[in-house]
Amino acid sequence: MNARESSETVPGEILKSLGELRTIIDTIPALAWSSAPDGCVDFVNRRWQDYTGQSKEQSQGAGWETAIHPEDLPGLLSKWEESRDRVADRCEARLRRFDGVFRWFSLRREPLLDESGSVTRWFGTGIDIEAIRQRETLHAAEQRTLELIADGASLKEVLDQLCSSMDVQVAPSVTTVLLRDADRECLWHGGGLGVPHEWISAIIPVPIAEDGLCGRAAFLKERVIIPDVATDPKWPDEYREIAIRNGIRAAWSEPIVTKDDEVLGTFALYSHELRVPTEEDLALIQGAGHIARIAIERQRSQESLTAALEKIKNSEARLRQVIDAIPTLAWCNLPDGPNEFLNKRWHEYTGLSPEESNGWGWQVAFHPDDLPPLMERWSELLSSGESGEMEARLRRYDGAYRWFLIRVEPLRDETGRLLRWYGTSTDIEGLKQTEEKLREEERELRRITDAIPQAIVVQDPSGASIYANQAALDYTGLTAEDVISPGFRERIFHPDDLERLRDFRRLALARGLPFEIEQRALRKDGQYRWFLIRYNPFRNEKNEVIRWYATGTDIDDRVRAEERTRNENLALREQIDRDSMFEDIVGSSEELRSVLRQVAKVASSDSTVLILGETGTGKELIARAIHKRSNRAERAFIAVNCAAIPPSLIASELFGHEKGAFTGATQKRLGRFESANGGTIFLDEVGDLPADIQIALLRVLQEREIERIGASKPIPVDVRILAATHRDLNLLAAEGRFRQDLLYRLNVVPIKMPSLCERADDIPLLVEYFIGRFGKRVGKKFRTIDKRTLELFETYSWPGNIRELQNVIERAVILSEGDTILVDEAWLAGESPQSRDPKIALNEVLNRQEKEMIESVLAETAGRVSGLGGAAEKLGVPTRTLDSKIKRLGINKFRFKDPQSV
Repeated sequence: MNARESSETVPGEILKSLGELRTIIDTIPALAWSSAPDGCVDFVNRRWQDYTGQSKEQSQGAGWETAIHPEDLPGLLSKWEESRDRVADRCEARLRRFDGVFRWFSLRREPLLDESGSVTRWFGTGIDIEAIRQRETLHAAEQRTLELIADGASLKEVLDQLCSSMDVQVAPSVTTVLLRDADRECLWHGGGLGVPHEWISAIIPVPIAEDGLCGRAAFLKERVIIPDVATDPKWPDEYREIAIRNGIRAAWSEPIVTKDDEVLGTFALYSHELRVPTEEDLALIQGAGHIARIAIERQRSQESLTAALEKIKNSEARLRQVIDAIPTLAWCNLPDGPNEFLNKRWHEYTGLSPEESNGWGWQVAFHPDDLPPLMERWSELLSSGESGEMEARLRRYDGAYRWFLIRVEPLRDETGRLLRWYGTSTDIEGLKQTEEKLREEERELRRITDAIPQAIVVQDPSGASIYANQAALDYTGLTAEDVISPGFRERIFHPDDLERLRDFRRLALARGLPFEIEQRALRKDGQYRWFLIRYNPFRNEKNEVIRWYATGTDIDDRVRAEERTRNENLALREQIDRDSMFEDIVGSSEELRSVLRQVAKVASSDSTVLILGETGTGKELIARAIHKRSNRAERAFIAVNCAAIPPSLIASELFGHEKGAFTGATQKRLGRFESANGGTIFLDEVGDLPADIQIALLRVLQEREIERIGASKPIPVDVRILAATHRDLNLLAAEGRFRQDLLYRLNVVPIKMPSLCERADDIPLLVEYFIGRFGKRVGKKFRTIDKRTLELFETYSWPGNIRELQNVIERAVILSEGDTILVDEAWLAGESPQSRDPKIALNEVLNRQEKEMIESVLAETAGRVSGLGGAAEKLGVPTRTLDSKIKRLGINKFRFKDPQSV
C-alpha cells in the first residue's frame, strides 16, 4: 500500500471508530455530554436529548443550563467553577424532563488532560436518582417518626413532623393528615402545619361520604385524584372558591387503611398548580400514608411489641431496596458474552490494560468468591436476552475490593436481532456499608424485642423458625441455635397438638392471613402449659409473605378453668338429661316425675287425656310430650285455645264449613279436627266451650265423626283428643255449665299438673334453662345469678307459675349487664300477695275455710258422705256436689274412716 492509499484509509477507519464510539455513548443507560475547558457544552448523547427534549443545538454552549432547576443552577455552576483545575467532581441537581417535570440527577464530571496536565475537555454523565431521593426522604421521615414515637411524642407532633418532611419534598405544595372519628363517621385534622388555616377551618370536620377528596377516599378506601379543583365535578361546589383562594389547584388523597381493612384516616397533598400526579407523586403519598399508618397504629396500641415488629419490618424492607449508585464504569460485550470494549474509567479503576481485559480476561478483576454466581447470572441473561442486574466485588488497581452494581441492557436491530450488550458498573460500597449498619439496627431491634416479656418467634414463609426472643428461650430452656435447627416445633409443642393442628396451620400459612391457635408448649421444667399463639404475616413490596411473627400468650390458667367449667356443666347436663329433661319440660322434683311417669304410660295408647292444672303450669307441653311419644308422632299436632275463639266462630274453627254456609263463607274450609286427622288435637281451656259445641264434641268422642257447618253428611275422623283446663269441671258440671257425659268422656285418664309452688325444687333448673335460652337469643352469656335474686325466687309464691317465671327471666336477661343475672324486687313485689287481685285472694280464703268445714264434718261422720247422718246431709248439699268439692279441694276422706269399721 503506497502513502496515498494509506492516507485515504486511516481517516475512514477513524471515522468508523468514532461512529461506533458515539453509538456506544448513545446506548449506555446514562445521560452523557462533553464540554470545552470553560464548560461550554459541545456534545450531548441521545439519552440527554430524549430526556430534556432539547436538540443538540439547543444544548450546546450554555443552552444546557435551561434544563437545570433555577434553584439548583447557581450552586452547580459555583461548584464546577471551583473544580476547574483538573479535579473530578460529583453533585446533585434537579433536571427538567421534556414534559416540564423536574427529577433529581447525580451529575459526575471527569477531565481529559493533555501531556502537560492541562484540561483539554470535560466528560460527564447524569444518573436519575429521583427514586433514591424519594426513598431517602421517606426513610428519613420514617426514621424521625419512629424516633418521635420512641421519645413519647404525641400523635399530633408525629404527624406534623411527617407532613413537614413531605412538604420539603413537594414544595410549594403542602401535605396534611386527617384522622377518622369512628363515633361520628368524619375526619379531623391530625397533622400538617403547612396547610392554610382558613382552608382547614372551613372543611373540618370532613364527612366520610361519596363526595369530596379525603371524605371520598375514606369512604371508598381507595385513592382519589382531583387534577383540577376548579372544574372537577367530584370537588364540592361550596369549597371551590376558598380552595383556589388558598392556592389549592389540584389535590390527591390516599386512604390510610390497616391490614384488617379499617380506615384510620387519609394522607392528602394539595398542589399549587393544575396537574395529574406522576407515579413518583403517588408513591410518595402512598409511602407517607404508610408511615402515617404506622404512627397512628403505634400511638393507638402503645404496645412495645407492635412497635418492635413494625420497626423490624421497615428495616427488612429497606434491606431489600438497596439504593442504586451512580454508574461510572461502562463496557460493551458481544452477543455471546465476550468483552469488546471497556471504557477508560474501567481500566483506570482495575489497572488492567485493554489487552488483559479483552474477551473473557475481565473475569480476573472480580473476587474469586463472587465470580461463579456472577457467571451463572450472566449465562442466564445471555440465554434470555433480557436486561438485568448483578452485584459483585471488583478489584481496584491497588488490590482493594469494592462492591459494584452491574446493570446490563441489550441492543437490538429493527428485526429484534441482538447486536451488543451494553452495561455500567456502579460503586455501591457505601450502600453495602449502609446495609451492614441497617443489619446492626435490626440487631438492636432484636435486643429490644428480647426485653419484651412476651414470647416471640420469627418464622420464614414456610413456617420454619429463624429467631426467638429471650422470653421464648427462657421459657423453653433452649438456645438460639436450637430455634433454627430441625425439629424445633416438635421439641416444644405437645405431640397431640402438633397432630391436631398440622393441617390447619399449613393451610393458614398458605393463605397468608393473620390467624391464631391454642396449643401446649413445654416449659423447661418439663411441664406443658397452654398458649394462645397469634401469627401475623410480614410482606414485601410485591405483597409476598417473607416473614411470620408469632407471639405466645400464656392462657393455661384460663384453659384449665374453662375445662373445669365444661366438666361441671357436662355432668350437670347429663344429670338433667337423665333425671329432669323431658322434651322442653324442665325439672327433677318428685311431683313432676310422677306426672312424667303418667305421660310415659298413657302416650302409647289412643285414650283421651284430661290435663288439669293452674294457668302457666305447662299443660300444653305435657300434651305435646304425649303426642311425640305416641304412634301418631309423625302426624299433625293441632293445638286449639278454646277460650281465645269467639263463640260465634268456634264451630267453624273446629269442624269447618261449606261454601255459602253463612254470610262471609266464600269458600269451603277445613276445620281443626280434619286438619288433625290421623294425628292429635289439643283442646286447651275446654271448660270454656259453649254448650252447643260441647254436644258436637261429645259426638266426636262417641262416633268419631264430625259435620261441617252447612254439610249434609258426617265426615269420619281419626283423631286422638287431649284436653286441658284450669277450671274445676266437676264443679261446673254440678252447676250445669259443663255436660256431665262429656266430662266422663274426657276424663278417661286425668293428669294433674302441679303448680310451681308445689315443685319449688325445680326453680333453680328452670331459671338456668330460661337464662340459657333467652341469653342465646340476645347474644349474652351469664356466669352467675345474684344471691338476692335466688332468695327472691325461692320465697316468692309464683301465682303465674312457670309462665310468670319465664317472663321475669326474659326481662332480667334483657336488662342485666355484665355476666350476673339480677332481678329487681319490684318486679315480683307488684305481683306479691298484698297486691294481688282481691277476687283471687278472697277465693283462696273461701276455699281454705270451705276445706276446713268439710274436713270437720267428715271427722264427725267418720268419713261417711252420703246417707242418713252423712256429711252431705249435715252440710245441706247434694251428695254429688260434696263429692266434687272433696275432689277439687284435694281432701282425703278415707283418713277420717274408723279403722275398726273398715
